[in-house]
Amino acid sequence: MSHEGNVSLDRGSGMSIALRWTSADLAVLPDDGKRYEIIDGDLYMSRQPHWHHQQACMRIAAALDAWSRQTGAGEANLAPGVIFADDDDVAPDVVWISQARRATALGPEGHLHAAPELVVEVLSPGGANERRDREAKLKLYSRRGVLEYWIVDWRIQQIEVYQREQLALRLVATLYPTDALTSPLLPGFVCQVASLF
Repeated sequence: MSHEGNVSLDRGSGMSIALRWTSADLAVLPDDGKRYEIIDGDLYMSRQPHWHHQQACMRIAAALDAWSRQTGAGEANLAPGVIFADDDDVAPDVVWISQARRATALGPEGHLHAAPELVVEVLSPGGANERRDREAKLKLYSRRGVLEYWIVDWRIQQIEVYQREQLALRLVATLYPTDALTSPLLPGFVCQVASLF
């Protein structure tokens, strides 16, 4: 994902004005198959994802969906729009949201306007992409009230689990193919990590 950042303009006065990207700016960007997101006013763009990236997303969403259908506790979805504010407008790879939170978070246009309890990002190759998910999005999700965040690396079949401790998301576990993925948010949910890749 390339990072565009804030744009500075000098209008001849010697002063620089930093422009922040907003949701309105996303509406006029080309429909070119790329994913555009805004984090803290900075524009991020990603190319078409890798086959194995999408496969991991699908399998994680399917496991969360199966558990949700059994319990009726919430819903999982792939790449929904999450608009926290005009300058924080993202599309996480997978989310899980409780029925209670969904009732107030889902807007009439079909986007979430509050944090889902669980967010999953599957890493795309490249240093800029990894920094976005490990730094910018970790900070965003911490700031906006996400309770749990999974960073998934399909290349090495690893899942880092971050959970809210006081006011921030903190790394609590790194899981490998022989481990089982569970969550205090999802009582009774168990998934073998290896089955997701």
